[in-house]
Amino acid sequence: MSLPDPARDDLAEARRILTLCMVCNYCNGVCDMFRMTHQLKKETVAGTPSDHAQPLGDGQLIWLAHLCHDCRTCGSVCQYAPPHPFAVTVPRTLARLRQQSWRDRPWIAWSVVVLVPLLTLLLVPWNILFARHLAPGAFYAVLPWSALCAVAGVPLLWSVLSLWRDLRRFWRASGGGTPSLTALLTAGKTLITLRPLRGTGLACANGTARRRSHHLLVSGFLLCFAATVIATLYHHLLGWQAPYPLDSLPVVLGSTGGVAMIAGSSGMLWYRPLPDPAVDPPAAGLTLPVLLFAIAATGLALLLWRETAAMGILLAVHMGCVAGFFATLGQGKFAHAPYRAAAVLRAALERHNGP
Repeated sequence: MSLPDPARDDLAEARRILTLCMVCNYCNGVCDMFRMTHQLKKETVAGTPSDHAQPLGDGQLIWLAHLCHDCRTCGSVCQYAPPHPFAVTVPRTLARLRQQSWRDRPWIAWSVVVLVPLLTLLLVPWNILFARHLAPGAFYAVLPWSALCAVAGVPLLWSVLSLWRDLRRFWRASGGGTPSLTALLTAGKTLITLRPLRGTGLACANGTARRRSHHLLVSGFLLCFAATVIATLYHHLLGWQAPYPLDSLPVVLGSTGGVAMIAGSSGMLWYRPLPDPAVDPPAAGLTLPVLLFAIAATGLALLLWRETAAMGILLAVHMGCVAGFFATLGQGKFAHAPYRAAAVLRAALERHNGP
């Protein structure tokens, strides 16, 4: 997996620190990242005639960085943390490596969020934009179906393709191979339960609250996705046009998912780890939960006021939030989810294939 030249120093520092961790082994029971580091040590020692572990490769370092769930517990218990001369800072170092895989660029997302309603104000006649539309297909009287598809579909397709390309590189760099069914099931259970946030031996900071917030957010997101899929089937297969009745399946799923997303994103904002000034910008980690909160809130607002003159501009604002999310899906904070899923799958594969 190729990385820009500035990442060389981060890789060298990660290699130095994790080599010390492999020797010390004090944190072996803290989390999966340290357990896998210890397993890599056993594998390299077993295969080396000199009985000395070989340095960790670049792909292994990046994999371990994404396997870390950023609870930062190890930083508070490490006996070699600053001001010790060894200056072991595992959370900070792995965070720097993760940032080489994706970069949080909030200005892209928020530019799109503003641009869509602004263009709507400029291009849609105001006597249409601010009129009450009550008939079936009311949304499309303001923004045609083709425009809605373009606003959401183009950035989504671009982000998915770029993320797929980067994940393939990540998988090959971490060792490649085809995961077994057992590894897939093990990784799936770990990801669904978010077991790493429970810690082992030492509880993760706010681990239970972060885990519940993640579950609420992901569940809400999936419900909203299901509502969108069903609405698409209604439109193309049955000829039923939005907006749909309050007791219809798309509205029930979407409104339930929206409430769950608001609760989950609020919890993630409240319980997020404090930013490290040496790694994180002041607003680190804020873009994704705030944007998901905005998507859910504007969607619920559109549901409440869809029969008023505010429907048109609310639709534009909601679509702007959706397009802003899609535009940064492959390069922003959201990318941590598929990277972490791949890292967890790699760990499950290594456990089943390891010594």
